[in-house]
Amino acid sequence: MAKEILLEVVTPDKLLLSKEVEVLVATSVDGEFGVLAGHVPFLASLAVGELRFKTGNETEYAAIAGGFCEVTGEKVTILAEAAELAREIDVDRAQRARERAEQRIQKAATEQLEYVRAEAALQRAMLRLKVADRAAVI
Repeated sequence: MAKEILLEVVTPDKLLLSKEVEVLVATSVDGEFGVLAGHVPFLASLAVGELRFKTGNETEYAAIAGGFCEVTGEKVTILAEAAELAREIDVDRAQRARERAEQRIQKAATEQLEYVRAEAALQRAMLRLKVADRAAVI
């Protein structure tokens, strides 16, 4: 059996996940990184991105909307601004959020701040849809 590392995902509202995993891959502002048990300690700033983690033959996914990741040899703690497990994503709600964000982007072409906000909302909505779609395949 492969060695495992404890993965904890925490949001301002709750402890979303606490699970022993064999490997995890997250998205930092500098790109994707992977972690196995015994990994060298480090701290990373997380981008809006997908988190995937594997135990045995099961791979699970989560949508992470920014935050920080702390890695020690025995534990990975993700402090996320927002996070959802793929199986818990409301696809209809995410689709509506995507449509609203796309409309805001079209309307905000002349207003830079509104455009940036709308683009960030679109990025989050598209991530949620991508992650939810992965859960549907499993």
